Amino acid sequence: MRVVIGEDDALMREGVGLVLRRHGFEVAESAADGGDLVRKARAHQPDVVIADIRMPPTGTDEGLRAALDIRASHPRIAIVVLSQHVQQRYAAELLETAAGGGEVGYLLKQRVADGATFCADVRRVGAGASVLDPEVVALMLGRMRRDPLGRLTPRQREVLALMAEGRSNTGIAKALVLTPKAVAKHVAHIYEQLGLQPDDDEHRRVLAVVRYLTG
Repeated sequence: MRVVIGEDDALMREGVGLVLRRHGFEVAESAADGGDLVRKARAHQPDVVIADIRMPPTGTDEGLRAALDIRASHPRIAIVVLSQHVQQRYAAELLETAAGGGEVGYLLKQRVADGATFCADVRRVGAGASVLDPEVVALMLGRMRRDPLGRLTPRQREVLALMAEGRSNTGIAKALVLTPKAVAKHVAHIYEQLGLQPDDDEHRRVLAVVRYLTG
């Protein structure tokens, strides 16, 4: 799996590249600012772009803007953004672009230290999943309990949390010691509570997560 990295901190950039190579990824190129990241992603056409949210010149959200630009022009390229802290607005904005097909991830930088888990998450995004950092999921679910969406049962909340992390129904079943059939029923009830009707042109699984993120 080929990757392009966008990270302005040289040490972090080298560290992410080293972790990825050790786990079998090909790092095609790296960039230190948003504009260069867009150019290199377009030139190399990687499977995945990994981008720090905050990049030069202003150090605000140039990395995210670059990632969204890449996604708009090359939708087959999967996107993983890295953040120092949980930024709810950025997570919601990124996931809104995934409603047509997944392939996005939002992870905290501290996850890179666990190389095997980090690379497994990158592979899941590259394979078409949407993956949220567990801390982001915890924040969203805490907010959910304070609003009308809190009418979901505790078990449905657990299922939704694992959906948001990018788990399949089979993966959720293993994590919660349930049958895949039982998980499918919980997922169906979640869709029902959110008013998400079947639609061939939309992915209800991603839309369910987006609905929670955006309130």
